[in-house]
Amino acid sequence: MRASDRAYRTLLDEIQSGVLPPGAVLGEVEQAARLGVSRTPLREAIGRLAAAGLVVQQSPRVTVVSDLDADDIRDLFTLRRALEEAAARLCADRARTDARIAEVFSSLAGQFAGTEPSADADAYYALIARFDAALDASLSNDYLTAALRTVRTHLVRVRRLARDQPQRLAASVTEHRLIAEAIAAGDSDLAAHATHVHLHSALQSALESINEQGAA
Repeated sequence: MRASDRAYRTLLDEIQSGVLPPGAVLGEVEQAARLGVSRTPLREAIGRLAAAGLVVQQSPRVTVVSDLDADDIRDLFTLRRALEEAAARLCADRARTDARIAEVFSSLAGQFAGTEPSADADAYYALIARFDAALDASLSNDYLTAALRTVRTHLVRVRRLARDQPQRLAASVTEHRLIAEAIAAGDSDLAAHATHVHLHSALQSALESINEQGAA
């Protein structure tokens, strides 16, 4: 693995996990030494993070992790709704004529039905990743999947807000099961509607978490 790729993956994981919170300063000299890379690959890694909107450069040598406030989350979900509702609709359309797609999502629906995120949140998020991968593979639309990947890069930070909310995670399981069932049945309208309901609930939960953190 290239030094720049290694630095990028480490910094991305630390930003998404909250180890590097919003506002954290990424000094070029300090980060290069910490990550064991020279400044050139570090700059490449930071450039990729900046292109994704995860960091903001305050000076040529100082970068900070970008903020994630209520307005940022609303903006992210505006784009997320457009992309994910379109993806669910397209995937369900394809499932009507492709038995393999219908079978994959039928299996995923069963897996969601048997998942208890309160007992193992990591297993739940791994299942979400499999759902997203299955959706991407079914779309056959490189532009749509690329846009979805960009949104998910930011979404990891938002999802972290729900990890300590058992009721929200349980509701999300049911919502994903309904989406998977609608796709498996080839019902594009229901798939898009179920996705809309899921995203509305997820947004409200994220905003409530932000408000609670601000009040603490």
